[in-house]
Amino acid sequence: MSRVAKKPIVLPKGVELNVQAESVSVKGPKGTLSIAKPSDVDVQVENGQAQLSTSDAEKIAITGTLRAILANMVHGVSEGFERKLELVGVGYRAAMAGKDLNLSLGFSHPVLFKTPDGITIATPTQTEIVVSGTDKQQVGEVAAKIRGFRPPEPYKGKGVKYAGENIIRKEAKKA
Repeated sequence: MSRVAKKPIVLPKGVELNVQAESVSVKGPKGTLSIAKPSDVDVQVENGQAQLSTSDAEKIAITGTLRAILANMVHGVSEGFERKLELVGVGYRAAMAGKDLNLSLGFSHPVLFKTPDGITIATPTQTEIVVSGTDKQQVGEVAAKIRGFRPPEPYKGKGVKYAGENIIRKEAKKA
């Protein structure tokens, strides 16, 4: 069996993992998440730990994948996920207008991004954006969409970048 699937998932205090015939749901202080479960994969919950197993040799890979997804769901409903973005450029600003994110990115018009359900967007400063939520995949997707409005360019590094992202700079043409 997969090495990842053999490792148990530790359930923190206040987190419940419920296994039904075709789905698994995780409930915690920050919300509830659920996922469809393959029929050949068994999930047992004992002593505050969840263990995955399968008898089918072809389902080994999906068992490891399901274990990683369940571990992320447990982390999401207990602590949550967040992704930080930075705006680099003169006049580049971000501000919240109700539930919408208003971005000034050097275009002739402001960019309005509607916040999806389950996601919280905050702007601690005019050049920082913090995307947070319980679903790791959804947080990453929203952060990627915001970054996609103006990805960093390689000559001056202007644009929307992830916090800590290293932009490889190109040398400008010399006459």
